[in-house]
Amino acid sequence: MRPKVPTAPRGPARGRALRLHGTIARDIGIRIVSGRIVPGRVLNGEIEASERLQVSRTAYREAVRILAAKGLIESRPKLGTRVSEPRHWHLLDPDVISWIFSATPDERLLSGLFELRTVVEPAAAALAAQRRTAEHLQIMRRSLDVMAARSLAVEEGQDADCAFHAVLLEASGNPFLASLTSGVAAAVTWTTIFKQRTRPLPRDPLPDHERVYEAVAAGDAAAARAAMAELVHLALLDTTGERPVSPRVARRARRPSGGSPRPRRTG
Repeated sequence: MRPKVPTAPRGPARGRALRLHGTIARDIGIRIVSGRIVPGRVLNGEIEASERLQVSRTAYREAVRILAAKGLIESRPKLGTRVSEPRHWHLLDPDVISWIFSATPDERLLSGLFELRTVVEPAAAALAAQRRTAEHLQIMRRSLDVMAARSLAVEEGQDADCAFHAVLLEASGNPFLASLTSGVAAAVTWTTIFKQRTRPLPRDPLPDHERVYEAVAAGDAAAARAAMAELVHLALLDTTGERPVSPRVARRARRPSGGSPRPRRTG
């Protein structure tokens, strides 16, 4: 059966107009995930909020339902509608991820997102090297070719990047890893868009993807794991604006401080 591979998630920044209640939910959601509306705060009542926003009560009610379904708010009788603690947020929901990256993301959320990718994607790549089919490899190869031809500066290239990461999770053969596809795909897409918001991509990430593909195609699980771990690490550096540290500098930084290197042991 042909693998089901999603394209990059769509949203306001990707050219899709939202209905009114979706726009309201997005505006409130952005204020929540950015910390402008803090956990525990009680939102305005339906009548007051709809009058302030100059929208129908039905539209506001639908927006509240969207936010509640994503774990951002909770409504209780006599207590009103409150902003939930972050531990209840559905952080891998594609909409929530897009809201996080609508402005400069919270450092904890950005770090946590890349930690998740560091845990999930290298493991998935290792399994994919052992379980991938010829069709999985075809989709990965085609995605890389589109990325090379179109670049990640345009939507078509971003869709191809998304497909590459999605099919890798599918190729792992693990249904639980595959269930993370929409969240990981959204993370890949929105971090790519975020990195280019004020400047071009600092470097070409295509060679990193090629190394993952080559290891998966060769059936080398260890190499696939290492290549994907490096890809995610470099993607984090690109996102935060940090520069990669060479192995020599990294070793020097790990030496004990306070004088000359330790003497060699003899005899």
